[in-house]
Amino acid sequence: MANGKHKVVVVGGGFGGLHAVKHLACGAIDITVIDRSSHHLFQPLLYQVATGGLSSANITAPLRAVFSGLAGVKVRRGLVTGFDVEKRLVLLGHDAVPYDTLVLAAGTESNYFGHDEWKNEAVGLKTIEEADEIRRRILLAFERAEWEPDEARRRMLLTFVVVGGGPTGVEVAGAIGEISRATLRRDFRNIDTALARIILLDAGKRVLPAFPESLAAKASAGLARLGVTVRTGCVVKGIEPNRVVVAARDGEEVIEASTIIWAAGMRGSSLGKALASAAGLAVDSQGRVPVQGDCTVAGHPEIFVIGDLARFGADPGGPLPALAPVAIQQGHHVARVVRRRLAGRGSHPFRYRDGGIMATVGRSMAVVDLRFVRLAGLVAWLAWLFIHIMYLVEFEARILVLVQWVWNYFTRNRSARLLSSCGPEH
Repeated sequence: MANGKHKVVVVGGGFGGLHAVKHLACGAIDITVIDRSSHHLFQPLLYQVATGGLSSANITAPLRAVFSGLAGVKVRRGLVTGFDVEKRLVLLGHDAVPYDTLVLAAGTESNYFGHDEWKNEAVGLKTIEEADEIRRRILLAFERAEWEPDEARRRMLLTFVVVGGGPTGVEVAGAIGEISRATLRRDFRNIDTALARIILLDAGKRVLPAFPESLAAKASAGLARLGVTVRTGCVVKGIEPNRVVVAARDGEEVIEASTIIWAAGMRGSSLGKALASAAGLAVDSQGRVPVQGDCTVAGHPEIFVIGDLARFGADPGGPLPALAPVAIQQGHHVARVVRRRLAGRGSHPFRYRDGGIMATVGRSMAVVDLRFVRLAGLVAWLAWLFIHIMYLVEFEARILVLVQWVWNYFTRNRSARLLSSCGPEH
């Protein structure tokens, strides 16, 4: 300890790190937040940036502004390169940050299941940069199709493939359906945007496998009304420029599409593997670090791993889902444990309070499983809207997002659909 203060280093400014800091901050604790970006990102609404419903400023909050009123909290923008668990150091290239307690909340990245060469053609959706690139590709496809004389190529330009039938894939596919059938319907003269093909591919038996089958069926029906073709039992075998090779029940097929979006899975940040290696452990198949019942790493009670990067195996139901409420609750838990330790008391196990799951399909349509009640349609959509607004960090963002959503609802418009320049085309 320096100057009698306990040093806490939090790596990652997502939900877990943010709430750990907010509940830990006091003059007696020295907290350093390290993140490769300068902002907190509200990932559940990232798909709306990718489809023009919101701007990136609506779902981000500068970390320095978020923590500006909290005593003892410093923010450091930097790229963590490793850990020295014996000397208790977080390594940043040629520099190092010492800690008494380390909280790793670095989140996840898109998982291409050993085919990282697909990244350039099939964009994931984990960062603002990826969301901006997806929006650019979607809008550019319509612009190019407007003046394409060749019918086969025009069909390819107006084909959008979303890989992955989880909540992100369903939300993106539904939003593209709304764009083509409502938002852009009157904007073009040479093409009918409603003829765009949106194909949602998943290797499983149905979309939204974590949801009850009845809600998944309603989500599929909602997607169909938006013109989305849901194809299950389809395994992606290859991705090339403007082509997706799919193995289905009736053989192999090539789908020609100008825009391919990857929402098929995620894996832990590479920092998880770096920490596990330094601590003499191994990550699981999804790159997550195994943690004990109190979210600490075996043999290192001073190291916590939380959020999507942690494989919390103490729950009899198996690993916890990669959801914002899990990370938020674990952030609260870490703060309580650290405070108890500093007061001379012991740790206590983490208990997740399951508030349910939800996904939006399109305008006025969502599916919600709150465990005690299941909802679909407009009521579910209003519940989804309210809960997501309340999770936004800044009050100003809540107001701006609410106003934007009300405007989009009544006008069917998406005002953040901008192409910045005539740069190189994909």
